[in-house]
Amino acid sequence: MTFSQYGDYFYLYILLLTSIPAIILGLNGKNIKYYGMIASSFMILLIIGVNVQLSFLIAFIIIQIIVVKGYEYVRKKTDSKYVYWIFLLASMSPIIANKLLPVEIFGPIGFIGLSYLNFKTIQMVIEIYDGAIKEVKISKMLYFVLFFPTLSSGPIDRSRRFEKDLETKISRDEYIEEYLIPGVTKIFMGIGYKFIIAFLLDTHWMSHIPPEKTFFNALSYMYAYSLYLFFDFGGYSLFAVGTSYIFGIKAPDNFDKPFISKDMKEFWTRWHISLSRWFGDYIFSRFVIASMRKKRFKKRATAGRVAQMITMTIMGFWHGLTWFYIVYGLYQGVVLVLTDIYQKNSKFYKKHKKEKWFEIVQIVITFHIACFGLLIFSGYFS
Repeated sequence: MTFSQYGDYFYLYILLLTSIPAIILGLNGKNIKYYGMIASSFMILLIIGVNVQLSFLIAFIIIQIIVVKGYEYVRKKTDSKYVYWIFLLASMSPIIANKLLPVEIFGPIGFIGLSYLNFKTIQMVIEIYDGAIKEVKISKMLYFVLFFPTLSSGPIDRSRRFEKDLETKISRDEYIEEYLIPGVTKIFMGIGYKFIIAFLLDTHWMSHIPPEKTFFNALSYMYAYSLYLFFDFGGYSLFAVGTSYIFGIKAPDNFDKPFISKDMKEFWTRWHISLSRWFGDYIFSRFVIASMRKKRFKKRATAGRVAQMITMTIMGFWHGLTWFYIVYGLYQGVVLVLTDIYQKNSKFYKKHKKEKWFEIVQIVITFHIACFGLLIFSGYFS
């Protein structure tokens, strides 16, 4: 028997019981990490169950330890890019297999949260190559990768930030003020988002929209789905971050009022923040830097726009190999490029961008651009 993480009331009851020892340790100024490792193992079994998915998870962990520790050793001997790419590809192999191997032949390959766990290990390989990570301790790597609050859908943390939290000595007062109260607050906000607002949006609006594909039905579904997705996923993220705080880890926030963004570039700094930053740091920025170093383009702006298209297209493919996810990625890339061109070349924008009325207009327009993207993402037109 398995449970949906943060979507099952019995799971939340078990989560409450599991959190009590962590709270007691925190209130006594004790390090929570050792109990957190035990709790993560227990909760993973609860979420995944003893089945083929658990076998995939164990295989994934073994592969990633071999790859990460192997590259840590090899990196001390050579900085060859060819060797780096071999290890990086090996680290990426689980997510590649999960996305590309046909289910009809091989069956479903993977487990809940595979992509998010794989992003963590891929990041470690990249940062070992960069020299940012000098040594990887297997126990810390396991806890970082398998930290249960963020198992299913993130947020995607970074290993160095996580380990810094892991080793931070927290006093009783600090735990209450900086971890327990904010953590509980986020969890209650998550309850409001996911179990009240998202539930009401689904049952009293989205599920009542007629199935016929008309303009008004599509418009209604666009608003309903966009709001539902935000409050459902935002609620999940608040649960995950709040629980992380209780266990002494300040996991990064994943949403920050995305629907008040003034443009799509700002939207992607507020929506699914940890994923946006991951793609930004490890795909967008690296492509731009490499392009300028190798003089692929005359202007940095051109490199940035090509990078935006590549990054968002990859993000679309990452969501799934269905046409609407791919179109969604292309749409987001085009929108970001057009936003950049408009802001750099429009005299009207430069003249009015700081005026209140114009900011309101921008927010309304950006809201609709973002919602139309989410309508594509929903598969409504399939």
